[in-house]
Amino acid sequence: MSDLVSAHSPVFDPLRLDGKAWPLKALFVLAGTGFLAISSQISVPMVPVPITMQTFAITMIGVIYGWRLGVVTIMAWLTEALVGLPVLANGAGGVVHFAGPTAGYLASFPLIGGLAGWLAARGWTGDRVVLSFMAHFSANILCLVIGVAWLATLIGLEEAIMLGAAPFLLGAVLKSALAAAVLKAIQRSIRKPAGLF
Repeated sequence: MSDLVSAHSPVFDPLRLDGKAWPLKALFVLAGTGFLAISSQISVPMVPVPITMQTFAITMIGVIYGWRLGVVTIMAWLTEALVGLPVLANGAGGVVHFAGPTAGYLASFPLIGGLAGWLAARGWTGDRVVLSFMAHFSANILCLVIGVAWLATLIGLEEAIMLGAAPFLLGAVLKSALAAAVLKAIQRSIRKPAGLF
């Protein structure tokens, strides 16, 4: 079955990172943490957790970098946050965010980036827009489930769902649709023949 998938769905690798030397991959990891930090600043303030473009950036990193390098990049970014660099939403950073209301969401980030990348490696990306959307939406839902599970230990399950999941469902749909559209555009640009100019 995996042979059939790979035969009909070549691995999505727009940056041609597979097989590159680790020094070059390290540069991409650094650039990826910058992309994640910038995306985190695009936010709508909410209580107890803001809506940000973090999950969009995380799932995109997982798909474009591949799930392995994507997870390494996300872990590097979380390490930057842990040591206090202002790379989280609203310029936040520090160990306190890994123990408070946002801890579950932060813990989910490597998992959701890995999930989106893993599904993309199995053809859930590019021209397969519905599957691409589902890959990103599944990752967003996993983030909410893990985030709410942790939040429930602090404020109770019902309130955690009302504050930590319900307000973010529309954002999950919109960010997943945007990711699918961007990845389809990337796929098309890769396939374009070189111009005559």
